[in-house]
Formats: sequence, C-alpha cells, structure tokens
Amino acid sequence: RSDIKMQYKQLKLWSLNLSDAGIYTCEYGTHKVRTSLHIVKLTISSDGHFLQNEAPELNLTQNSPSPLPDLSITLFDTNNNRVTPELQSKNRQEYIVNLRKLETMDSGTWVCQVHSDSPLINQDISFAVKVLGFQNPVLERKYATVDSTVILSWRLNSQKIKWNKGFTGQLNWKQQESAKSHELLDFNITAQGQLHETKKSNNLFFEIPESKPESSIEVKLPKVHFNHSGQYQCQLEYQGRHAQSKIELVVMKVSASPAGPLSRGANVTLTCQVSGPLAPDAFLRWERVNGTKMDTKNSKQREVKLEVNISAAGLWSCHLIEDSDKKISFHYHVEEASVWINNVIIGASIGGSLLAFALGCLCITSGVSWQRRRQQAKRMAQARQHLLENKTCQCQQ
Repeated sequence: RSDIKMQYKQLKLWSLNLSDAGIYTCEYGTHKVRTSLHIVKLTISSDGHFLQNEAPELNLTQNSPSPLPDLSITLFDTNNNRVTPELQSKNRQEYIVNLRKLETMDSGTWVCQVHSDSPLINQDISFAVKVLGFQNPVLERKYATVDSTVILSWRLNSQKIKWNKGFTGQLNWKQQESAKSHELLDFNITAQGQLHETKKSNNLFFEIPESKPESSIEVKLPKVHFNHSGQYQCQLEYQGRHAQSKIELVVMKVSASPAGPLSRGANVTLTCQVSGPLAPDAFLRWERVNGTKMDTKNSKQREVKLEVNISAAGLWSCHLIEDSDKKISFHYHVEEASVWINNVIIGASIGGSLLAFALGCLCITSGVSWQRRRQQAKRMAQARQHLLENKTCQCQQ
C-alpha cells in the first residue's frame, strides 16, 4: 500500500488504516525530516443504504502519534444545507452522532467537515447516502364512485438513485384499521434494477397494469364496488427493515327510494353515502343542477351519509367537499313521468274513486233491500203465528 518516488523524495500511501497513523522520518544523508500523520476514519451505518424515515449513525474515529485533538464536526446534506447532528457519545478517539430521519430527497453526496485548532485540521470527508422510499405523500386519499375505474399508484425512487441491491415488498389491503389484511401482490427488484410484480390474491377485482412508469407499483380496479374501499398499504423490506406508504380509497354511491320516474305531486328520497373516513373539514352536499339555494342541502362535517327528500325532477349532484374543494361528484338524474303516464295515473285514480263510489252505492242498496226483505219476512211470520193462535181457539170451542 505504499510507493516511493525517489526523484521527488515522496512516500505515497493508499487505502489508509487507522494503524497507519504515526511519525514518518525521511533520512537523506545527514538530513532527517519528520512528518506526523493524523488519520480520521468516517463510517456510516447500513453502508449508506437506508429506507425512508430511518436515522443514520455516523462514527468518526481518529488516530494520531501526538495527543488526540478535540474535533468539531459539521455536516452538510446533499443540498449543501447545514445539518445539526445529535451527539450520542464522545471521547478523544471516537465520536458517534445520530442524524435526523431521512426522506427520499436526502439521497446524494453529504459532506462531513472536521475541524481542529491545535493541531490545525480542516478536512472535508464526503460520503454517499441512498434513501429508498416512496415519493407519495405520507397519507394519500383517493376518491372514486361506484362502477368507475381507479388506479392506485406508489412511486418508488429506486431508478432515480440507481438502487441495484435486492429488496422485496408487498401490497396489502384491508377495509378498516382493525380488519384482516389481504395480500394483493408482492414485488422485488431484478438484477437489471427493474421491478417485478406477482399477483397473490385469488380475488379478481383488481388487475396489474401492463404499462406504467418506471419504479411504480400499481393496481387497477376496473369496476369499483362500495366494499373495495379501505386502506391499501405498500410495504418495502430491505435487510429486515421496513418502510410503508398508505392510500385510503374512499368510494361514493347514490341511491333513490322509490326508484323510477317521479310522478306529479310525488316525492323521492335521494341517499348519498361514502365509505369514509373523511377529513375533519370534509362534508357532503346535495344540490340540483341549475336549481336554487332551496335545492341545496349540506351534511355535518365528517358525516358519511346524507339524505334529501325532493319533489322536483332533474339532474341532482352529490359532492364530497374538503377544504372548499370538490374532491368527487356523483350525478343522479331523476326522470319525470311522461304526460300519458300521469294521465293514466290520474285516470286510474278517478276510475278507482268512481268504482269505490259505485261499490258503496251498491252496498247501500243491497243493505236496504236486505233490510226490507227481513222486515217483510218478520211480518209474515207474525201473521202465521196469529192465524195459528186463532185456529187453536176455535178447536177449543
């Protein structure tokens, strides 16, 4: 690990170790020149490969033939911003510092600046940091209506940072936090640095898109059902460590009772429901398109169901509003019954009334006739009784 260039009186050392520190003497005739070699070694945990939200540990060790100096350490991230580390332990030989939790944008070349006044040391040590993780928000909500198509996507930065070491992962789904988790697919990185996905679930409600951006994990729901809502969590695993990102799918459905055309003078109840949960400032709104303020109704914040009783046909819309932004809308057309249907209904109502009146009259007439026949039969029975009594008296005489 050394080479001497006689013409320049130089000794070249490479691949230095801490044990190489010491006093080096150059003798040339009667001349002697001594040089003190001070060595500083910087190591980073996990060999500089981290998952999102992991905190690296830096270890700075020094060796010197003279008393070890007191070092000051300053760190600069990949954007040349100064980073203040947390000093875990310190002695003259070893310094251990912890950094903050890393995000994907922290990937790049960092610099550790080492300084000492006596002896004078100003040394910059660069080191590489690679943070594998998701470029999605910490918690993402996606909204869909029943029977629509939705694609859930997790964007990894493995291509951007040229991560070519093996990692694995899986995508799980559960409807509620406490519900059972279902594994939909697993994935890993190939030797060429490409993502390979394998469908694990026997359920056929989702697909793996054939074409997608590089380093993306995607699932496609071609026809969303209300019970497809819930938490979809994508999880990375690297050397026993984990990182995850979650997408909350909220599904909206609309129904009418009774269903069908709205006849004149009738009412119908429209129900709008979302699977939830909603953000604290989110609410539902029913409104009639091109209607008035009287045709608008809002739910309370975070309510997942809203009903409205209407008597006017037309296009009605249910909106999910969050932070004054319409996240999703479901349009429902209430048809008005045609004129002939209304006439049939009116005619049937009138005919029914007339029939009821006729039946009532018939019942009254029949009742009167029956009462008369009953009274006549009663009088005839009395006459027969009277006649029978008279004949009995004549026999006695």
